[in-house]
Amino acid sequence: MTSLQINSLFAQVGSQDILKGVSLQVKPGEIHAIMGPNGSGKSTLAHILAGHPSYTATAGSVLLKGKNVLEMSPDERAQHGLFLAFQYPVEIPGVRVQAFLRQAFKARFGEEVAAQRFPTALAFKKHVEALAEELRVKKTLLTRGLNEGFSGGEKKRLEILQMAVLEPEFAILDETDSGLDIDAIQAVAEGVNTIVKKHKTGVIVITHYQRILNYLKPNVVHVMVDGTIIETGGEEVIERIEKQGYKNL
Repeated sequence: MTSLQINSLFAQVGSQDILKGVSLQVKPGEIHAIMGPNGSGKSTLAHILAGHPSYTATAGSVLLKGKNVLEMSPDERAQHGLFLAFQYPVEIPGVRVQAFLRQAFKARFGEEVAAQRFPTALAFKKHVEALAEELRVKKTLLTRGLNEGFSGGEKKRLEILQMAVLEPEFAILDETDSGLDIDAIQAVAEGVNTIVKKHKTGVIVITHYQRILNYLKPNVVHVMVDGTIIETGGEEVIERIEKQGYKNL
């Protein structure tokens, strides 16, 4: 059974040191929460894992199935089983959601596997519609341009649908709860829990707040301050932060 292992990871943005020796291990089916104040390095970690060109890993490794994903392109990381849900999903007018998801599936698994699993466009369409119904995503969104005119909640739900389609081994959710009302937070969390149960996907969820964690019920909670993880624990960490904030860390 494989795991996602982040080992003594250091990273920079420009010439500024942001991550200063981050280490953690996520096993299949586990949900890890990373909390911390603004500027602590949480989103930098997400961007480094995704391979964002503006962020540079200067030391350490990120191992998945025996390979260092830091040496891969973003596309290769996705093919290897990593998925990132962005804080601000990109809008691509004119590219229909259904078509985008089919191309993403082919890129993830390859043309041959995609053809074996879904020999026709209709077969894939039915698969996506079934997932959309399971995850409470409106089917009407599937025929629209990607995130074009979508509400914040619709964008985030669509990302969870994309996650379900791509069946990643590990997913990084960067402030997925940002700007969502309580109903959308609950729907997104339920979708994540469904995928974790179905595919044993390991999840790193980055958040400031307790709200989404009330539904996700993380196995492990990490507190990041100034580019390092200063504490690891369970639900008691969330409760203390909710009461005291980060000022006493």
